Amino acid sequence: MEVVVPAKPEPIKLDIESAALIVVDMQNTFCKKGGLFDYQGALDETKVKHIIDRDKKVIEACRHKGIKVIYLRMGYRPDLSDAGGQESPNYHKELGLVVMRRHQELNDKFLIIGTWGWEIIDELKPQPGDIVVDKHRYSGFTNTELDTILGAYNIKYLLFIGLATNVCVESTLRDAYFHEYFPVLISDGCGNIGPEFTQEATIWNVTEVFGWVTTYHDLIKALK
Repeated sequence: MEVVVPAKPEPIKLDIESAALIVVDMQNTFCKKGGLFDYQGALDETKVKHIIDRDKKVIEACRHKGIKVIYLRMGYRPDLSDAGGQESPNYHKELGLVVMRRHQELNDKFLIIGTWGWEIIDELKPQPGDIVVDKHRYSGFTNTELDTILGAYNIKYLLFIGLATNVCVESTLRDAYFHEYFPVLISDGCGNIGPEFTQEATIWNVTEVFGWVTTYHDLIKALK
């Protein structure tokens, strides 16, 4: 079954059986008080609540239509052995690692596997049939089984929601493009970190270079 989704720079025709929804890093540490973004002063609770509400509707619409829902979840082993070490730029630049290295007493609050911060928020908990892919880099394709899973389901089109628009969402979306998938950014189903122009920059990048951009309302309307 095919549906036409209003998008920029032009509408995109989706084959429902070949589409998947990628839910990026909707975890306590990025969405809730007491998490990493809150610690850094980057948590806008009102904005995140709107994103969660929209994402819940998108996820429900996709499940109802039979679109595979795949969650990405950022996290590290307790000993940080998968962080890359001092020879890796990830070790020096990834936001959570920088904070945890400087304040080791915070390690169990943010991105360590099995902790509260690492868990996906209750509002968007995965359901039976959904897939969760753990990652330890900004892109969901780096050193994960994501590409293999998508290939097993013959996926061609990827819909993106989650956090942060200009970091993990854009990183994964760009890699999707390079892996020959058709990426579609649901712009108001994503939230940025940093100045607001970073949200617009990612929307421009996707629209003009890497894929297509739609809204949660237009997507849901098309799926119905």
